[in-house]
Amino acid sequence: MDLTASLLLLLCLIWACFHLLNSNSRRRRSAKLPPGPYPFPVIGNILQFGQNPHQSLTKLSKVYGPLMHLRLGSKDTIVVSSPEMAKEILITHDQAFPLRLTTAATRALDHHATSVAFLPIGNQWRNLRKICKEHMFSTQRLHANEGLRQEKLQKLLQYIQECCVNGRAVDIGQSAVVTSLNLMSNTVFSVDFADYNTCQELEDVIRRCMRVWGSPNLGDYFGFLGLFDPQGIKRERSFVWGNCLQYLIVSLIKEWKLHVILRQGKLICWKCCWRSATGIRRS
Repeated sequence: MDLTASLLLLLCLIWACFHLLNSNSRRRRSAKLPPGPYPFPVIGNILQFGQNPHQSLTKLSKVYGPLMHLRLGSKDTIVVSSPEMAKEILITHDQAFPLRLTTAATRALDHHATSVAFLPIGNQWRNLRKICKEHMFSTQRLHANEGLRQEKLQKLLQYIQECCVNGRAVDIGQSAVVTSLNLMSNTVFSVDFADYNTCQELEDVIRRCMRVWGSPNLGDYFGFLGLFDPQGIKRERSFVWGNCLQYLIVSLIKEWKLHVILRQGKLICWKCCWRSATGIRRS
Protein backbone atom coordinates (compact mmCIF):
# COMPACT_ATOMS: atom_id res chain seq x y z
CA MET A 1 0.00 0.00 0.00
CA ASP A 2 2.80 2.40 0.88
CA LEU A 3 4.64 1.55 -2.34
CA THR A 4 1.53 2.18 -4.42
CA ALA A 5 0.91 5.53 -2.76
CA SER A 6 4.54 6.55 -3.27
CA LEU A 7 4.39 5.62 -6.96
CA LEU A 8 1.18 7.59 -7.44
CA LEU A 9 2.71 10.61 -5.72
CA LEU A 10 5.83 10.36 -7.89
CA LEU A 11 3.74 10.12 -11.06
CA CYS A 12 1.73 13.16 -10.01
CA LEU A 13 4.90 15.17 -9.39
CA ILE A 14 6.36 14.14 -12.75
CA TRP A 15 3.12 15.07 -14.52
CA ALA A 16 2.96 18.44 -12.72
CA CYS A 17 6.57 19.29 -13.65
CA PHE A 18 6.02 18.24 -17.26
CA HIS A 19 2.81 20.26 -17.47
CA LEU A 20 4.52 23.32 -15.95
CA LEU A 21 7.48 23.16 -18.31
CA ASN A 22 5.27 22.55 -21.32
CA SER A 23 2.93 25.44 -20.52
CA ASN A 24 5.86 27.80 -19.92
CA SER A 25 7.41 26.78 -23.23
CA ARG A 26 4.15 27.37 -25.14
CA ARG A 27 3.61 30.73 -23.48
CA ARG A 28 7.16 31.84 -24.27
CA ARG A 29 6.80 30.85 -27.94
CA SER A 30 3.40 32.55 -28.32
CA ALA A 31 4.24 35.79 -26.47
CA LYS A 32 5.95 38.65 -28.26
CA LEU A 33 8.73 39.23 -25.78
CA PRO A 34 12.02 41.15 -26.12
CA PRO A 35 15.20 39.12 -26.55
CA GLY A 36 16.86 37.64 -23.51
CA PRO A 37 18.77 34.65 -22.18
CA TYR A 38 16.93 31.34 -22.30
CA PRO A 39 15.53 30.54 -18.84
CA PHE A 40 16.27 27.40 -16.89
CA PRO A 41 13.31 25.18 -16.00
CA VAL A 42 11.33 26.31 -12.94
CA ILE A 43 13.90 28.85 -11.63
CA GLY A 44 14.18 30.88 -14.84
CA ASN A 45 17.07 33.36 -15.01
CA ILE A 46 17.47 33.91 -11.25
CA LEU A 47 20.90 32.26 -11.11
CA GLN A 48 22.21 34.68 -13.75
CA PHE A 49 21.80 37.60 -11.35
CA GLY A 50 24.76 36.55 -9.22
CA GLN A 51 25.88 38.47 -6.14
CA ASN A 52 25.87 41.82 -7.97
CA PRO A 53 22.61 42.03 -9.95
CA HIS A 54 23.31 45.51 -11.34
CA GLN A 55 26.60 44.36 -12.87
CA SER A 56 25.01 41.18 -14.22
CA LEU A 57 22.18 43.16 -15.84
CA THR A 58 24.70 45.56 -17.39
CA LYS A 59 26.59 42.66 -18.96
CA LEU A 60 23.37 41.06 -20.23
CA SER A 61 22.19 44.36 -21.74
CA LYS A 62 25.37 44.52 -23.83
CA VAL A 63 24.41 41.16 -25.34
CA TYR A 64 20.62 41.47 -25.66
CA GLY A 65 20.14 45.23 -25.93
CA PRO A 66 18.55 47.97 -23.78
CA LEU A 67 15.20 46.14 -23.65
CA MET A 68 15.38 42.48 -22.65
CA HIS A 69 13.25 39.76 -21.14
CA LEU A 70 14.14 37.77 -18.03
CA ARG A 71 12.12 35.12 -16.31
CA LEU A 72 12.32 35.20 -12.51
CA GLY A 73 10.74 31.99 -11.31
CA SER A 74 7.27 32.12 -12.82
CA LYS A 75 7.32 35.89 -13.41
CA ASP A 76 8.10 37.43 -16.81
CA THR A 77 10.22 40.55 -16.27
CA ILE A 78 11.14 43.28 -18.76
CA VAL A 79 14.44 45.03 -18.02
CA VAL A 80 15.06 48.56 -19.34
CA SER A 81 18.68 49.66 -19.26
CA SER A 82 19.03 52.89 -21.26
CA PRO A 83 17.69 56.45 -20.79
CA GLU A 84 16.14 56.46 -24.26
CA MET A 85 14.23 53.24 -23.70
CA ALA A 86 13.19 54.36 -20.21
CA LYS A 87 11.69 57.51 -21.75
CA GLU A 88 9.76 55.38 -24.23
CA ILE A 89 8.35 53.22 -21.44
CA LEU A 90 7.64 55.89 -18.81
CA ILE A 91 6.55 58.81 -21.01
CA THR A 92 5.68 57.82 -24.58
CA HIS A 93 3.93 54.53 -23.73
CA ASP A 94 3.10 55.15 -20.08
CA GLN A 95 -0.54 54.10 -20.52
CA ALA A 96 0.58 50.65 -21.66
CA PHE A 97 2.51 50.08 -18.41
CA PRO A 98 0.18 51.44 -15.69
CA LEU A 99 0.14 48.54 -13.23
CA ARG A 100 2.42 48.32 -10.22
CA LEU A 101 3.72 45.01 -8.95
CA THR A 102 2.25 44.15 -5.56
CA THR A 103 4.28 41.75 -3.47
CA ALA A 104 3.12 39.72 -0.48
CA ALA A 105 4.61 42.35 1.86
CA THR A 106 2.76 45.29 0.26
CA ARG A 107 -0.56 43.45 0.54
CA ALA A 108 -0.47 43.62 4.35
CA LEU A 109 -3.76 44.96 5.78
CA ASP A 110 -4.89 45.55 2.16
CA HIS A 111 -2.39 48.41 1.87
CA HIS A 112 -2.16 47.85 -1.90
CA ALA A 113 -5.90 48.53 -2.27
CA THR A 114 -5.71 52.03 -0.76
CA SER A 115 -2.21 53.31 -1.63
CA VAL A 116 -1.69 55.56 -4.63
CA ALA A 117 1.63 53.80 -5.19
CA PHE A 118 0.03 50.42 -5.93
CA LEU A 119 -3.52 51.12 -7.10
CA PRO A 120 -4.29 50.41 -10.77
CA ILE A 121 -5.34 53.36 -12.90
CA GLY A 122 -8.96 54.15 -12.10
CA ASN A 123 -11.19 56.69 -10.36
CA GLN A 124 -9.75 56.03 -6.90
CA TRP A 125 -6.17 56.33 -8.16
CA ARG A 126 -7.00 59.55 -10.05
CA ASN A 127 -8.66 61.10 -7.00
CA LEU A 128 -5.73 60.27 -4.71
CA ARG A 129 -3.25 61.50 -7.30
CA LYS A 130 -5.21 64.75 -7.65
CA ILE A 131 -5.18 65.26 -3.87
CA CYS A 132 -1.43 64.67 -3.71
CA LYS A 133 -0.79 66.95 -6.66
CA GLU A 134 -2.93 69.85 -5.46
CA HIS A 135 -2.40 69.73 -1.70
CA MET A 136 1.03 68.18 -1.17
CA PHE A 137 3.29 68.52 -4.21
CA SER A 138 2.02 71.65 -5.95
CA THR A 139 4.43 74.51 -6.61
CA GLN A 140 2.55 76.77 -4.23
CA ARG A 141 2.63 74.15 -1.48
CA LEU A 142 6.35 73.54 -1.93
CA HIS A 143 7.05 77.27 -1.76
CA ALA A 144 4.84 77.58 1.32
CA ASN A 145 6.80 74.80 3.03
CA GLU A 146 10.16 76.42 2.40
CA GLY A 147 10.20 77.91 5.88
CA LEU A 148 9.30 74.52 7.35
CA ARG A 149 12.21 72.85 5.57
CA GLN A 150 14.59 75.53 6.81
CA GLU A 151 13.26 75.09 10.35
CA LYS A 152 13.82 71.31 10.32
CA LEU A 153 17.31 71.69 8.90
CA GLN A 154 18.08 74.29 11.56
CA LYS A 155 16.93 71.83 14.25
CA LEU A 156 19.23 69.21 12.73
CA LEU A 157 22.18 71.62 12.86
CA GLN A 158 21.35 72.54 16.45
CA TYR A 159 21.25 68.87 17.42
CA ILE A 160 24.62 68.24 15.78
CA GLN A 161 26.11 71.28 17.50
CA GLU A 162 24.71 70.12 20.86
CA CYS A 163 26.30 66.70 20.35
CA CYS A 164 29.63 68.33 19.51
CA VAL A 165 29.53 70.49 22.64
CA ASN A 166 28.68 67.50 24.86
CA GLY A 167 31.16 65.19 23.15
CA ARG A 168 28.50 62.74 21.90
CA ALA A 169 28.74 60.84 18.65
CA VAL A 170 26.20 61.75 15.95
CA ASP A 171 24.33 58.94 14.22
CA ILE A 172 23.97 60.47 10.75
CA GLY A 173 21.55 57.82 9.51
CA GLN A 174 19.26 58.18 12.51
CA SER A 175 19.35 61.98 12.31
CA ALA A 176 18.49 61.90 8.60
CA VAL A 177 15.53 59.58 9.29
CA VAL A 178 14.18 61.89 11.99
CA THR A 179 14.53 65.00 9.81
CA SER A 180 12.92 63.35 6.76
CA LEU A 181 10.04 61.88 8.77
CA ASN A 182 9.31 65.18 10.50
CA LEU A 183 9.27 66.97 7.16
CA MET A 184 6.72 64.49 5.80
CA SER A 185 4.60 64.41 8.97
CA ASN A 186 4.46 68.21 9.12
CA THR A 187 3.45 68.36 5.46
CA VAL A 188 0.51 66.02 6.09
CA PHE A 189 -0.40 66.42 9.78
CA SER A 190 1.44 69.60 10.90
CA VAL A 191 3.11 67.73 13.77
CA ASP A 192 6.46 66.09 14.47
CA PHE A 193 6.50 62.31 14.68
CA ALA A 194 10.07 61.88 15.92
CA ASP A 195 12.65 63.42 18.22
CA TYR A 196 16.43 63.24 17.93
CA ASN A 197 16.89 62.07 21.51
CA THR A 198 14.01 59.57 21.78
CA CYS A 199 13.65 57.97 18.37
CA GLN A 200 15.06 54.49 18.92
CA GLU A 201 11.60 52.90 18.92
CA LEU A 202 10.69 54.65 15.68
CA GLU A 203 13.96 53.62 14.08
CA ASP A 204 13.34 49.99 15.05
CA VAL A 205 9.86 50.07 13.52
CA ILE A 206 11.14 51.60 10.28
CA ARG A 207 13.99 49.12 10.03
CA ARG A 208 11.61 46.19 10.46
CA CYS A 209 9.31 47.60 7.79
CA MET A 210 12.21 48.04 5.39
CA ARG A 211 13.45 44.53 6.10
CA VAL A 212 10.05 42.94 5.48
CA TRP A 213 9.25 44.99 2.37
CA GLY A 214 12.76 44.75 0.93
CA SER A 215 13.43 41.05 1.50
CA PRO A 216 13.08 38.88 -1.63
CA ASN A 217 10.11 36.59 -1.11
CA LEU A 218 10.14 33.20 -2.82
CA GLY A 219 6.35 33.18 -2.82
CA ASP A 220 6.32 36.22 -5.13
CA TYR A 221 8.36 34.39 -7.78
CA PHE A 222 7.07 30.85 -7.33
CA GLY A 223 3.30 30.93 -7.00
CA PHE A 224 2.94 27.51 -5.40
CA LEU A 225 5.29 28.55 -2.56
CA GLY A 226 3.04 31.48 -1.70
CA LEU A 227 0.58 29.05 -0.13
CA PHE A 228 3.20 27.73 2.28
CA ASP A 229 4.95 31.07 3.06
CA PRO A 230 8.37 29.44 3.70
CA GLN A 231 10.01 32.71 4.83
CA GLY A 232 7.17 33.83 7.08
CA ILE A 233 6.69 37.11 5.17
CA LYS A 234 2.90 36.91 5.32
CA ARG A 235 2.94 36.25 9.05
CA GLU A 236 5.29 39.11 9.81
CA ARG A 237 4.00 41.73 7.37
CA SER A 238 0.70 42.43 9.16
CA PHE A 239 2.41 42.54 12.55
CA VAL A 240 5.12 44.97 11.40
CA TRP A 241 2.78 47.19 9.38
CA GLY A 242 0.28 47.24 12.26
CA ASN A 243 3.02 48.31 14.68
CA CYS A 244 4.10 51.05 12.28
CA LEU A 245 0.58 52.44 11.94
CA GLN A 246 -0.01 52.15 15.69
CA TYR A 247 3.18 54.08 16.46
CA LEU A 248 2.34 56.87 14.03
CA ILE A 249 -1.29 57.17 15.10
CA VAL A 250 -0.42 57.14 18.82
CA SER A 251 2.22 59.82 18.19
CA LEU A 252 -0.33 61.90 16.32
CA ILE A 253 -2.95 61.62 19.06
CA LYS A 254 -0.40 62.53 21.73
CA GLU A 255 0.54 65.63 19.76
CA TRP A 256 -3.09 66.60 19.33
CA LYS A 257 -3.78 66.09 23.04
CA LEU A 258 -0.87 68.33 24.03
CA HIS A 259 -1.57 71.17 21.61
CA VAL A 260 -4.78 72.87 20.59
CA ILE A 261 -4.87 73.52 16.85
CA LEU A 262 -5.98 76.91 15.59
CA ARG A 263 -7.64 76.44 12.21
CA GLN A 264 -9.89 78.85 10.29
CA GLY A 265 -10.27 81.08 13.32
CA LYS A 266 -11.76 78.33 15.51
CA LEU A 267 -10.20 76.33 18.30
CA ILE A 268 -10.50 72.64 17.52
CA CYS A 269 -9.53 70.21 20.25
CA TRP A 270 -7.83 66.91 19.55
CA LYS A 271 -11.15 64.99 19.76
CA CYS A 272 -12.55 67.06 16.93
CA CYS A 273 -9.40 66.43 14.91
CA TRP A 274 -9.73 62.69 15.55
CA ARG A 275 -13.38 62.77 14.45
CA SER A 276 -12.60 64.71 11.26
CA ALA A 277 -9.68 62.44 10.39
CA THR A 278 -11.38 59.09 11.03
CA GLY A 279 -15.10 59.79 10.86
CA ILE A 280 -15.50 58.07 14.25
CA ARG A 281 -17.49 59.96 16.87
CA ARG A 282 -16.21 59.49 20.39
CA SER A 283 -18.17 60.35 23.50
